[in-house]
Amino acid sequence: MTESTEVLNGLIVVYTSYVLVIISIVALFAYKITTKGEGKLVKPGVFYTWIGFLIFTGVTIHIVTYNTIPWSPIDLNRKEIKADKVFDISVKSHKFILPSEKMIVKVGDKVLFNVNSADLTYGFGLFRKDNSMLFQMQVIPGHNNDMLWQFAKPGVYTIRSTEYSGPKGINMVEKDVVEVTE
Repeated sequence: MTESTEVLNGLIVVYTSYVLVIISIVALFAYKITTKGEGKLVKPGVFYTWIGFLIFTGVTIHIVTYNTIPWSPIDLNRKEIKADKVFDISVKSHKFILPSEKMIVKVGDKVLFNVNSADLTYGFGLFRKDNSMLFQMQVIPGHNNDMLWQFAKPGVYTIRSTEYSGPKGINMVEKDVVEVTE
């Protein structure tokens, strides 16, 4: 599975380029309506062809990048996928109750994080060492809250609540509790 940071970096380049082209159209339009003169800056046929090209390009970008999102295949085929490991985690009174002190998995394993809340709506996020988020989900009491994830790289991850659950929620951090090995 592709690492989400790789996908994000690629999408930043693609969408930044696309947005700059769109901004050029807006700038051209702004220039045209704020200047005096009789002449046409761009013929209507050229303008509408350019707009059509932008629409075509935007739709194509979305279609092409649809399957580059790392978790799409897992979400789309969820019924057929069996987890290699399952971690049942409870949350109550602003505290994560983990199945073990350290949850160890191997690269490539499909891991099901099954998280249940006994009282409030919490968040469940897995964070890298650089504090960037790998994934997150809401944990709603009385509902099935689970995330199936396949780890692409070795690393050590921290669990944090990503949902506001009152002032005590800021302390909901379990440092370095998920370890992914080769």
